[in-house]
Amino acid sequence: MRKLKLWIKGFFGFSRAETNAFLILIPLMFLLIFSESVFQYWYVRQPSDYSNEKHELDSLIATMEWPSDSAALPVGAKARELFAFDPNLATKEDFMELGFNQSLSKRIINYRAKGGKFIIKRDLKKIYGMDSGFFQKVSPYIQLPEIIVEPKRNKPETKQKPNFSKFDLNTADSSQLISVYGIGPKLAKRIIAYRTKLGGFILARQLTEVYGLDSTARKQLLERTFISENFQPEKINLNTVNERDLAAHPYVKYKLAKAIIAFRAQHGAFNTVDDLKKIAIMQEADIEKIRPYLSN
Repeated sequence: MRKLKLWIKGFFGFSRAETNAFLILIPLMFLLIFSESVFQYWYVRQPSDYSNEKHELDSLIATMEWPSDSAALPVGAKARELFAFDPNLATKEDFMELGFNQSLSKRIINYRAKGGKFIIKRDLKKIYGMDSGFFQKVSPYIQLPEIIVEPKRNKPETKQKPNFSKFDLNTADSSQLISVYGIGPKLAKRIIAYRTKLGGFILARQLTEVYGLDSTARKQLLERTFISENFQPEKINLNTVNERDLAAHPYVKYKLAKAIIAFRAQHGAFNTVDDLKKIAIMQEADIEKIRPYLSN
């Protein structure tokens, strides 16, 4: 103890009296801090005796009068025989007869007067003051549906595409071409000009060679037109055509036209179109492409 006093005195700089007081204060502080917890622990563990309170409670219950089922209705409601009713048409008196209290009946009438309407049974439950238990009791008598049954809607009729009559691609004029979706006056003029240079369309894929004719317009054009099976394109006579006219054809380049005319001048007239194979720069694919437009 003496060593503890010396340590406290040296650590805190207390005098002898202050050191003694400090040693007394510390235990008192711990006692105050933990006394409440100790008391609560002790008090809880004590057995409780509620025999007197139980006797008084039993006596009180015995003297009470329990309300009948009809008293469970909202305040002001009367136990009456329920009947079918439409909340959109029933009068205030009808509601009162059904057991609605006066305030609730008046509130329903005011709601209707302001333009409110009950569509399904649950709408009546939204009125302020409507008791859930009472609503369950009158719900079977409400002449409204439980849910909204939407009428079956007829599927919209599929729009049928206009039944346009087809026209010949090789004889069509500008007005016919313009009637096709996606083709304007300029494009119609360009199609006719290319058809004239070509000598006529013999295959549908030749439309891809028309400048500015996109895939959408080309598809529409193919749906509206046809190429006659008996169509014969305008032919170029290999033995009489000049270099300028031959080079004007879309499938013959100027260099190739010059070579064809030069070969004819050196070797004489062409006997068949296949004689073109004798020209060095002439490719087999080029011959097959232009063959329908050549004659000798």
